Amino acid sequence: MRTNLNDIQLLHIPVIEDTRGNLGVIQKGFLPFDFKRVYYLFDVPSNAFRGGHSHIHQHEIIIALSGSFEVVLQNGTDKKAFLLNKPNLGLHVPTGIWRELQNFSSGSVCLVLASDVFDEADYIRDYDAFLESVK
Repeated sequence: MRTNLNDIQLLHIPVIEDTRGNLGVIQKGFLPFDFKRVYYLFDVPSNAFRGGHSHIHQHEIIIALSGSFEVVLQNGTDKKAFLLNKPNLGLHVPTGIWRELQNFSSGSVCLVLASDVFDEADYIRDYDAFLESVK
């Protein structure tokens, strides 16, 4: 079954504003899933691509903690791009969506909250295999 691109959400992360600096808060019950893994990308060259895969079961929230980058999402038919450049916005990427991250600005940091621990069997890394899986 093909995931609809309308299932992709931009989440507004709660922020506590303070003259000493702002505090973004993500806690249990805020996300559409409980996360089991956190990882981040940094020092990504501006001409590099990350992602290039889909997940069978795992959901992710992608956040630009610093700088900016573009997330291009596809469901096999439709394509949609998101520019992430604010640490109080999280992009919810459900299962069955091919993702590519590109155009990283200097000093950007990409944080990912994943619904499960790493499992290579959950990844579809070949685009043609992804297209077959969503037919």
